[in-house]
This record gives sequence, C-alpha cells and structure tokens, in this order.
Amino acid sequence: MFRNHPGSSVHRANIGGPAGKVGSAEMDAGFQKDSIIIVGVDGSESSLQALRWAIGLAKLMGAKLEAVMAWEWPNVWGPTPTWPAEVDPAEVTRSQLAQAVDSVLGPGSAPDVQQIVTEGHAASVLITASEHADLLVVGSRGHGTFGGALLGSVSQHCVTHAVCPVVVVRLRSSGKQ
Repeated sequence: MFRNHPGSSVHRANIGGPAGKVGSAEMDAGFQKDSIIIVGVDGSESSLQALRWAIGLAKLMGAKLEAVMAWEWPNVWGPTPTWPAEVDPAEVTRSQLAQAVDSVLGPGSAPDVQQIVTEGHAASVLITASEHADLLVVGSRGHGTFGGALLGSVSQHCVTHAVCPVVVVRLRSSGKQ
C-alpha cells in the first residue's frame, strides 16, 4: 500500500456515511492486490468497529486482512497460580478472537480474515505485526483505558511506533461511528 513511505503516517477514519463507503482517492492509489491490512482486536466496541472498517477496506481494495489479538500471562504473586491449571490463555484468546470476528461477519463467514493470536503486550504485538503490513488499524479505546481518553495507550503507542501507516477508528461520544 504505502511501502517505501518515509516514516509512519496517521490517517483518520470517519465512517459516518453509508455502509461499505470506505477509502479515499489518496488511499486507493497506493494499494496493491497483495497488500496486508492488520487490525488489532481486543473485543471492545472500539476494536470491533475497527474490525468492521478494516473488513470494508480490505474488500474494497482486494487486500488480505489479519485480525490480531494479544494475550499475556496473568501476574502471579505467591506459590500457586490464581487460574485453573487446565486453562490455556492462548486457546481462550483464540476463542475470543473467533467470537469477535463472528460477531462482525456472522458465524462461519470469515474465511478471508486470518486470525492471529500472539503472546505479549498488545502494543508490542501490533508494532511487530506492522513490520509486514501495509496498514495497521486500531480502535481508539480498548478495555484497558479510562473513559475520558481520546486515544488509548495501545493506539497511541501504535501511532507513534508502527512501521506502516496507522488508522485509528474512533467511536463518537454516543458510542456510534
């Protein structure tokens, strides 16, 4: 898409128009069939809206879409873990990502969305993923930020450190796009 672009850039996404009306003339010009769009998903409404936006853009541009969800081992203080031994955080996260994709596209209708689950902090995982992407899409607020923030810490970190251009999809104050 914007390969060889000097430094990362930020593109604002305003999706107030009709469904499927995503993209702009500037963005269309640099997209190629094998472009890769990565979208960070954490299950929050903001990340689901980012996923919707990324799906629309990927369809419009014929790009490949990767939905990425990160997980971390819980902090443990004491001699025994605070979670059941049979719990596999990676598997729980895979299930959460599949549910998020299904909630946006409908069950079983997401063969074109590659679902990637990676251990690590969300910001670090997305920055690493941006190294092979043409565009990174994130929501403005996830599960870990306080309500008044315009940008969450993960989206702010991605805007600052991603290797590719970043789109931050923001919910309006009413919770709608």
